[in-house]
This record gives sequence, C-alpha cells and structure tokens, in this order.
Amino acid sequence: MLETYNPEGWAKPRGYSQVVAGEGRHVFLSGQIGWNPRTEKLEAQSLAEEARQTLANVVEALAAAGAGPEHLAAMTWYVTDLDAYRAAARDIGKAYRELIGNHLPAITLVPVPGLLMEEARIEIEARAIIQKS
Repeated sequence: MLETYNPEGWAKPRGYSQVVAGEGRHVFLSGQIGWNPRTEKLEAQSLAEEARQTLANVVEALAAAGAGPEHLAAMTWYVTDLDAYRAAARDIGKAYRELIGNHLPAITLVPVPGLLMEEARIEIEARAIIQKS
C-alpha cells in the first residue's frame, strides 16, 4: 500500500498529497492527452471534457502495465491555460473522483505555453508503484 505524508504543521493539501512512498514495481507513463487514443483525434469541446478523457487515458495506460489508479504515486499536469483550468476545476475534480477515486497521489500542476499536439490543452504524466505481494 502506498503511504502518504504531510509534514507536521503544514496545512492539509486539497486534492493531492505532499509526499507518497511505496515499495514495488515502478510504472512510468508518458504524457497522456485528451484525445481518442484509437483515432488520435481530440473530441472534447471543453477543458473539463478533455481532462476527463486524459484521465481515462491514464487509467487505460496504467491497466496495460497491470496497475490501477490506486497505484498512482505522482502525477504532473501540464495545462496551456491556467485561468481556464481554474474555471473548470470543479468539473475536473468531479471527473478525477469518478475515474481515479479518492486516491490522492503527489500532484504538480504546471502552466505551459503549448503542448506537442497544438490543439491539446492538458497533458498528464504519471508514475505508479505496484506493491509487492
């Protein structure tokens, strides 16, 4: 089981953990975007829909390595429009809870000027640890 920590005296973080530790097989996902991975086309109309598809792609990629959302240790989210992210945060949080659950890995959000696929607005890189049996 992954263990989460929050340094003593620090305010409790909302929506992520400050520190995650675990032993086992490490799984590294390349940056996932909100496209349909079979057609490689962005179909989402809103940032929240794109984030939902991005998270669904993360879950599917994890499954290919025998992992699930509960194995996520860390995620780095890259967004091209921080104001749009803030405006959609409630819907993105809802999608997160539906696809990932209440599991809160260490998460970093990084605003960037653009992504490789020019139309993409969000990309998520993830690291997971599958614990030893």
